[in-house]
Amino acid sequence: MARFNLFGGADPTRIAEADSVVVIGLGRFGGALALELMANGTEVLGIDGSEEVVQGMNGQLTHVVTADSTKEETLRQLSLPDFDRVVVAIGSDIQASILTTSLLLSFNIKDIWAKAVSDAHGTILRQLGVQHVVYPEKDMGKRVAHLVRGAMQDYIDIGDGFALVKAAPNSTIIGRPLGEAQVRAKYGVTIAAYKPAGKPWNYTTAETVVEADDTVLVAGAKQKAEAFSQLR
Repeated sequence: MARFNLFGGADPTRIAEADSVVVIGLGRFGGALALELMANGTEVLGIDGSEEVVQGMNGQLTHVVTADSTKEETLRQLSLPDFDRVVVAIGSDIQASILTTSLLLSFNIKDIWAKAVSDAHGTILRQLGVQHVVYPEKDMGKRVAHLVRGAMQDYIDIGDGFALVKAAPNSTIIGRPLGEAQVRAKYGVTIAAYKPAGKPWNYTTAETVVEADDTVLVAGAKQKAEAFSQLR
């Protein structure tokens, strides 16, 4: 018989029926992800092999369990086959990550996200059949590298060579309608939104006039979006 300690009260089957999310591995990445899901109204079943980690998360997630996720019986007793969305956030033990993911795939779970700590780890996860492989450390390193290089306030790589850049406006658009500035024709990017100081974000139009203390969201090919954000 599989053994585990469950904190949070009700049967995990109930939250599976509530279209909740399972997060396996409650380290820095998994723990932050689970708490963010909870903050946005999604119930979470958190699983970790460390009783200390689980006790630290008790009361912060819908349910939190000390369990060995590499054991099929354990996952079945926790109703994992009834969930549609599971995140495997195990990073310190690649073997456990692979074994856990393999079991989840055998349950035919609809959506599985798995954290990879290296390119080789990610390749194995994809070969297993995982559709959503994430590289938190690698992706954050790339993101920060872009921010360090220039005047960008934030940088998001959307994929397929496309990016969104949050930046201060430059002299090419300040003080005149965006339609007149012809940003897309001249620079190959779009000013998708803007935020006046102290006010919420707004979509832009051809008549939008951006001021020097505003913030803009630039969308376009990565190199073009980054280059435009560094103009002064």
